[in-house]
Amino acid sequence: MKLPAIVWHYLRVKYLQRFSTVEELQTWQQRQLGRFFRQVGSKSPFYAQHCTDFSLADFARLPIIEKQQMMEHFDNLNTVGIRKEAAFQLALQAEESRDFAPTIGSITVGLSSGTSGSRGLFLVSPAERYEWAGTMLAKTLPFGLGRTERIALFLRAGSNLYDTTRSRRIQFEFFDLLTPIENQIERLNFYQPTILAAPPSVLRMLAESQALKIRPETIFSVAEVLDPLDAGFISGFFQRPIGQIYQCTEGFLGVTCPQGTIHLNEDLVFVEKEFLDQEKTRFNPVITDFRRRSQPIIRYRMNDILTIRPEPCPCGSVFQGIEKIEGRCDDVCLFQGKSGGLVKVFPDFLTRAVMAAAAGIQEYTIVQTLAGELEISFRTDSGTPSEMEQLITAKIQQLCDKLQANLPCLHFVPHVPHRGAGKLKRVECRIAKKGTPQYLPSRPLLF
Repeated sequence: MKLPAIVWHYLRVKYLQRFSTVEELQTWQQRQLGRFFRQVGSKSPFYAQHCTDFSLADFARLPIIEKQQMMEHFDNLNTVGIRKEAAFQLALQAEESRDFAPTIGSITVGLSSGTSGSRGLFLVSPAERYEWAGTMLAKTLPFGLGRTERIALFLRAGSNLYDTTRSRRIQFEFFDLLTPIENQIERLNFYQPTILAAPPSVLRMLAESQALKIRPETIFSVAEVLDPLDAGFISGFFQRPIGQIYQCTEGFLGVTCPQGTIHLNEDLVFVEKEFLDQEKTRFNPVITDFRRRSQPIIRYRMNDILTIRPEPCPCGSVFQGIEKIEGRCDDVCLFQGKSGGLVKVFPDFLTRAVMAAAAGIQEYTIVQTLAGELEISFRTDSGTPSEMEQLITAKIQQLCDKLQANLPCLHFVPHVPHRGAGKLKRVECRIAKKGTPQYLPSRPLLF
């Protein structure tokens, strides 16, 4: 591990890179965009074909891409000459062997989980690994580098990207989600982590285990949407607030502050907002990552739905505060409108309806498999199933009345607890949607 490089990036992010006002941050971002694009864009054949002098005006005209386009142009987009076939072969071998150490030359290759419908590749150089490690430690270690931490990370796949954080003071253990949770408990009890990071579904399973004997000081939810019901249950068991790390294949996008607000890492990524509602409270982020050089992430549209925090955070950060990460645009349900047409129903609407139905509901899932129909399951510790069904139906009816939509046909099915490596979705839409989402105009770029 290149400890000096990691410590430098830690100190830069933690202490040197500070912003007092939004205007100061925006001015800095403009400089970063210009410098980044001139340095990286010219080395990527894909972006070199779009412009010649790499000015900020050129940046504003660059295409917005998604995962499909990134994979189609993978060979010409990356700057290190790695071909998609070779990268996929290495990544798939790592998935099968569960050995995530091999690289192509010095470049780490990873494979996304494919929850958005297709699997994606990511490339990271050693320098990018050290920068990521220092940044991650600066934003997540509660007590800095001055004390020993034991980090337990539960994920579907490991990576030498995560191994970069290992040092004498920072101990790190990867827990494979493909291993049954019951088999992980003994190892976890022996390790006694001070920091625990796992998907909410795994944190819930750990909290429900009678054999678990750990008391981590810091807990982070990763990889899945943190539902309020799960957050309350997990926090109550561990007697700790649950933070969130918003990271994906495309970058380290956000993290919870000491006040409990998720802030976008606007010192790492430039975020354009494509609003999804007239109130301009929900948006898709279109990101440009200042740190990704091997595989440039430039004007990349995420499929996530983010809700803006309406008031400034008490922590004082000028970075955009996020009320919640609702889920993906794919999971926006569609109800028939009372006056015709379709009405978009965001996942959070249905979450709030179920939570408001009865305090005794401990778990639930809502799946739209057909237009005009919802499949609902739940687990409760109070009331009879028929009583709970009536309460949930009444709340969804109130939601429909507010949205001027017809009540869909509700099918209540037995609840099956989530188990395994697949991502948990409390609200999921499985019907095929024709066309692409209709976005409201995004805010203008800063230049």
